[in-house]
Amino acid sequence: MPASHIGRATWTRCNAQGLASLQFYKDLVSFKQRRYSGESDDVSTQDVLFDLCRRRHFITGDKLTRTSLLSGCHGLGPLGTELKKNLVAQWWDSMLLYREQVLAIDTMCHIPPQCTAAQLLTMTTRVDSQKSDPLNGDVTQHAGSILDHPQHRVLRRDLLYGALQQYASCLDLMNKKLPLGLAEVGECFRPIPDGSHETSLPRLGEGTEASLTWFCSAKTASQWRDYWLRQRLLWWQKFAQSPSSFSTSDHQDELGRKASQILYSFPWGEEPIESLCSMDDSVLVQMHSGSSAQLQGRDSRKLVTPHVLWASGNLERGLLAYLADALQLSEKLAPRCQDLRRQVLKVHPALAPIKVAVDLAKGPAVDLRLVCQGLSAELRESGIAVWPGYLDTSHVPLEKLFTRFDEMGVLFTVLVSDGTLENGLLQLRSRDTTLKETMHVSKVRLFLEQYIRAAKNL
Repeated sequence: MPASHIGRATWTRCNAQGLASLQFYKDLVSFKQRRYSGESDDVSTQDVLFDLCRRRHFITGDKLTRTSLLSGCHGLGPLGTELKKNLVAQWWDSMLLYREQVLAIDTMCHIPPQCTAAQLLTMTTRVDSQKSDPLNGDVTQHAGSILDHPQHRVLRRDLLYGALQQYASCLDLMNKKLPLGLAEVGECFRPIPDGSHETSLPRLGEGTEASLTWFCSAKTASQWRDYWLRQRLLWWQKFAQSPSSFSTSDHQDELGRKASQILYSFPWGEEPIESLCSMDDSVLVQMHSGSSAQLQGRDSRKLVTPHVLWASGNLERGLLAYLADALQLSEKLAPRCQDLRRQVLKVHPALAPIKVAVDLAKGPAVDLRLVCQGLSAELRESGIAVWPGYLDTSHVPLEKLFTRFDEMGVLFTVLVSDGTLENGLLQLRSRDTTLKETMHVSKVRLFLEQYIRAAKNL
């Protein structure tokens, strides 16, 4: 065929597709040019992230903004709750499973108003400077009486006070042996500045803190600080698609002491998700009035009053960081696609809120649903989170079905068809590769268990 005829035929087909297809190719070329020229696409990525979190019910609320999310003004939907539950479970495993010196505690949400972390440190400095002043009397004893007054209680902003309070009893439980760690996960509340003077009551933002308070001798405090900073950074990086997005930064607190932060690079910039603060033994002395003998632990053969290291992370910020890290936008090459980019949440298998979705393909609906119910029950008994897609009676094309599950972060999609009724074979589609594999229904549970177990050990 002459070249001119080929050109006319190509133009005819392109013209028949209409302006929508032409716009697709224009947008695709523009997207590739931005991608390879290094032009930033952070603003649109942020909008896509917020929209996906709202549509797929990771985070509740009609309007998600950077400020509202970081201030703790939103709750979690079903998928966000499952993701957070998995994140908390992994945190507890990292603290307790392989560590014999760390104990779990659970303290009260109401504490004395002077006992937030910053105020404890400030009070410690004030106590040290006023101990020798006879006009002030026994400041330590006075501070203790304030802390114990039942009418002076507020919602806690952090978990440090509870760990310091339980230190002495936990030290006895461990036969006075140092080092000792106290781990806790709990809700904390912080005021949200809004500039409003209509009410005297502050607006509170709520967040879940994961805290490790580490007690060790003064001579090993520096080594333990470096150790825990590295361990916490490696833990955050372990579940990330882009580990380099997590980094550390050193700074000084309000008293001029050295502190460190673990940062995540969000689309809008770096934000802290965990902090590590070093304190001396005065914070314990202030908390526990009376004889200091109850505070001393055995380090080798010596009795010492320990220094304190405190690592505290915000799990909601961590959850948002993993959602931002998992969001991947890949190009769709089909001309009829309305969106140029396929949105996929490649959440780490250990954190993925839903491991497998069970749905129907072609075949008798009633019989296939019975197979789906049986398979789902078997997977749930093994602790595998299942999404019951087969309960949706509306007809959805497979491509849209896969798109929905990809945006939900579902690892695998199981399609039960009439072939399953005949020979027990079904299709298993992977989120990360988009490939479909034929597998016998009896092997699905074992395959998923081995896959998740292997992913946790990476």
